[in-house]
Amino acid sequence: MLARLQQLTTLALLAAALAWAVWLWPSRPVLALLGAGLILLGHALILAAEFVLVWRVNRADPLGAPPFGQLVRAWLAESLMAPRVFCWRQPFRSSAVPDQLDAACCRPGAVGVVLIHGFVCNRGFWTPWLRALRANGHAFVAVNLEPVFGSIDAYAPIIEQAVQRVAMLTGRPPVLVAHSMGGLAARAWLRSTGGTDRVAHVITIGTPHRGTWLGRFSHVVNGRQMRLGGDWVTDLGQRVAPDTHAGFTCWYSNCDNIVFPASTATLPGADNRLLYGAAHVELAFRTEVMGASLAKIASL
Repeated sequence: MLARLQQLTTLALLAAALAWAVWLWPSRPVLALLGAGLILLGHALILAAEFVLVWRVNRADPLGAPPFGQLVRAWLAESLMAPRVFCWRQPFRSSAVPDQLDAACCRPGAVGVVLIHGFVCNRGFWTPWLRALRANGHAFVAVNLEPVFGSIDAYAPIIEQAVQRVAMLTGRPPVLVAHSMGGLAARAWLRSTGGTDRVAHVITIGTPHRGTWLGRFSHVVNGRQMRLGGDWVTDLGQRVAPDTHAGFTCWYSNCDNIVFPASTATLPGADNRLLYGAAHVELAFRTEVMGASLAKIASL
């Protein structure tokens, strides 16, 4: 469903930019180019507003406000990354790398992986990760969390099915790799199963473990659940054993334009890893994050 929606959005933007350019080109070519560029690159202006908020809100965070140079770098990187993910991989290439559940393609003894995307995303988000996992001989399933705007608790059965499929093939608990809201979905699934013995490790990337400041603007169910210090995230944190987070690695950034204040992406007792100057989507594909995470998976 999400792929179809993003296909329509992408094609509509392209059509609008082309129509504007064709209409004004004969009489006002400069305005035609400027208008078309604004239509195609308007997301960069929205991102710029988010990074201004990051600077303001993070001043009260233990990390403090990020330096101007880091914010600009993160903004440029996210402005380039967002179209690749939301206008290409997810709408048109979500099935480019299918789940790997063929024993003949998997390395004997290698741990399997379940990948869980975030808010308004689908399995296409993980394409570079899936290629790397396939090359390294890991079994994996990348889920699609639906309904898109449903309760995070409702995603637990989807994760449960994926975990069962991977564990059945490998004979051992898988690693969960989750971006953004996907990390909350993983924790909600863990809560529903009553423990962490069914996973080898959990890696979260830019997950709003204690909610995010931007959640106050959401009017959909899962968006409201991610409000900073909200009832849902607070209850999720209170219903776990004190040692539950020992099996977590949490990547976070001082320039995350969706999950801020920055420290909300950490968990007590987890291996919390800070990466300076990385934006929200870009964080999942930074060499440091992918390299260290894939090495961790290979070592289990």
